[in-house]
Amino acid sequence: MSGRVYLDYNATAPLRPEARDAMIGAMDLVGNPSSVHAEGRAAKALVERARTQVAGLVGAKPQEVVFCSGATEGARVLGAMGAVVEPTAHDCLWAHHGAGEVVAAGYANSETGVILEPEATESGWQVGGVSGTRLFLDVVQAAGRVPWSFPWSGAEMALLSAHKLGGPKGVGALIVKQGVDIPALQPGGGQEMGRRSGTENILGIAGFGAAAEAAARDLEAGAWDRVAEFRNILESLIAETAKETIFVGNSGPRLPNTACFATPGWKGETQVMQMDLAGFAISAGSACSSGKVRESRVLGAMGYGTDVARAAIRVSLGPDTTEDEVRRFAKAWCAAYEKHRARAA
Repeated sequence: MSGRVYLDYNATAPLRPEARDAMIGAMDLVGNPSSVHAEGRAAKALVERARTQVAGLVGAKPQEVVFCSGATEGARVLGAMGAVVEPTAHDCLWAHHGAGEVVAAGYANSETGVILEPEATESGWQVGGVSGTRLFLDVVQAAGRVPWSFPWSGAEMALLSAHKLGGPKGVGALIVKQGVDIPALQPGGGQEMGRRSGTENILGIAGFGAAAEAAARDLEAGAWDRVAEFRNILESLIAETAKETIFVGNSGPRLPNTACFATPGWKGETQVMQMDLAGFAISAGSACSSGKVRESRVLGAMGYGTDVARAAIRVSLGPDTTEDEVRRFAKAWCAAYEKHRARAA
């Protein structure tokens, strides 16, 4: 019963054993993937194996996978192409919001877990109230948690990040539909088919590939169905005690692991600190910047007011989360809620 409980999988997932083993094995490779000698070819083979593993997770072709440092770097391509970004998208997309023929959207929101299905129209695509003739999707939170196929999605480009899958931080991929030309993410020596120059991060890529393969197995085995059951238990226990609590996105399609809820009058960052002291790692729906509370742009775009935006927290589970951990969290949260209500009375 002792020990901390990690309930912040949407921020980063714990490193999978398969990824750790792959990275340790890659440490023994001395070659540069661009070298033509035996050592270089061995390193190149490792990269290509991982490319196939990552492609397999989302049904893409290996040659459509461009390794980079993460989704934020991959999103840079939007800056050169011109894009209209849907309002609830992650900041790495929103940073490139402007005008253009590309509509960029988050398939599953990291803060709320809400899934946005793009709608095909006569002129292209519509999602989240914006439209364009070409589709760019951030599937960082969705990949490996819900079924999603790159070729079936209609997207020309998509983003993945290793550490959301249980891989290492600092590596991700931009998936680019075969035949689509994009400006280079980084100019230089022409690595990654000329789309992202720089010597490949062998350790990170090896871990990414292994994590992607393991995530695909978990999804196929139904691991996330059990996670959804635990998430529903959590929300039921919270609702029984705090009847005024608002559960964001629970009436529509969402990720199986994400509970975003707000109890008006009880600041989210206060809840995060109290739960941290109680031994639980969660996140707030609002973020702190330079010592000032910044209201959630996502919840604001969804039409929620300041009272909800400032009170929201996010609890995100994973395949290793147990029902006991969920019930322990709910008990601790409800105890803190009762104290908050007593102080507010």
